Amino acid sequence: MSEVARLISPIDGSVYAERACLDLAQAQAVVSNARQAQTGWAALTIAERASYCSAALAALAAMNDELVPEIAWQMGRPVRYGGENGGVQERGQYMINIAEEALKPLVPEEKDGFRRYVKHVPLGVVMVIAPWNYPYLTAVNTIIPALMAGNVVILKHATQTLLAGERFAKAFEIAGLPKGVFSNVMLGHATTEALLASGTVDHVNFTGSVGGGRAIEKAAAGTFMTVGLELGGKDPAYVLPDVNVEHAVANLVDGAFFNSGQCCCGIERIYVHEAVYDKFVDGFVDLTSQYVVGNPLDASSTLGPMAHARFADLIREQKAEALRKGAKAHINMSVENDRAGSPYLAPEVLTNVDHQMSVMREESFGPIVGIMKVRSDEEAVALMNDSNFGLTASLWTPDTDRAANIADQIETGTVFMNRCDYIDPGLVWTGVKDTGKGASLSSIGYGNLTRPKSYHLREKI
Repeated sequence: MSEVARLISPIDGSVYAERACLDLAQAQAVVSNARQAQTGWAALTIAERASYCSAALAALAAMNDELVPEIAWQMGRPVRYGGENGGVQERGQYMINIAEEALKPLVPEEKDGFRRYVKHVPLGVVMVIAPWNYPYLTAVNTIIPALMAGNVVILKHATQTLLAGERFAKAFEIAGLPKGVFSNVMLGHATTEALLASGTVDHVNFTGSVGGGRAIEKAAAGTFMTVGLELGGKDPAYVLPDVNVEHAVANLVDGAFFNSGQCCCGIERIYVHEAVYDKFVDGFVDLTSQYVVGNPLDASSTLGPMAHARFADLIREQKAEALRKGAKAHINMSVENDRAGSPYLAPEVLTNVDHQMSVMREESFGPIVGIMKVRSDEEAVALMNDSNFGLTASLWTPDTDRAANIADQIETGTVFMNRCDYIDPGLVWTGVKDTGKGASLSSIGYGNLTRPKSYHLREKI
């Protein structure tokens, strides 16, 4: 009997969708068909591939009115925020637009009697293992550039957002993409690991937990496939004494609690200079208290349930531990169904926190944030770097030179100034430490989806 993937909606605990998973033989057949399609796809010009990819993005955009409530049912994001189409179009179209330049052969200095250049050759079969928290944005980061580079793509989406994978497949079907060039599959963990271990996939891009990343690396060991991993995060912010407090409060509250805190680059810990600490905390608490937690299908809800009850229970445990160790909770909002075993969870702001508490050290990925007072830039940098993770960090000051100097000292993949929780497709998206390895977006992202091939042609003999 085949394995069945069941999507349990956080709205009401119902089975929103279920699909049969492929077994290993069926999955290998998908890979085989993809590999056969890859030669013809890579033979197309970049402009021809761009036409298909742009048409697929347009098809996704046309579905947006359906996708918004669908996302709410699958992982709980309120419909008032309108889905992910804006970011999907921005990232996807940017990577299409830069493909011609990014994939141009590299030509060294002229050498008489020789023609020399390095081509960016597609890897072949690229597997994308996408997460549930931003089901379209995270997947498009790799899908579009992989296709533009001449690869074929197999998408395995998270069970929690399995309908997103089907929507991608439908969009490429509408675009008329040749068969086998893009495939959406439903696989169990064991089958996924066995498929990667088989050596038939050339590259895998995984976004998820540190434990999941380790499982991917273990499965891929010895195959010599390339691996891209975006794993955990504990993204910090540092509020400097010359900050525009109102601007920082508004943006950091949103950065901490949008999507119920379930953001790869969401703010999880904030360090505030003592000169502005009290004013910042007062403003942060006041704005957080205005959130409305409820059914994400209700336009008045500004915070929906977390994607799964166990994620909410982890936040409850972190909060309880912090309080036992002396932290102070400022919100204590009364929310219907906010109890152990429920995905509905009120946002929380903690002060009197330190790095002996898990809420300041371990990934939360939920609507909770700790705020610490610091006395200097040096203290803030030391605390920001006191983490196993390094995806993004943000600095809040009008002084660009000071921010750039501090940024040089932070162990992270991206540094923001006066903003947070945003991915700029013109800049590479990457991380350090347990956050993973590899890179996506920008021209550098294309380097991770191709291999260099050198041509040394002697013309004079």
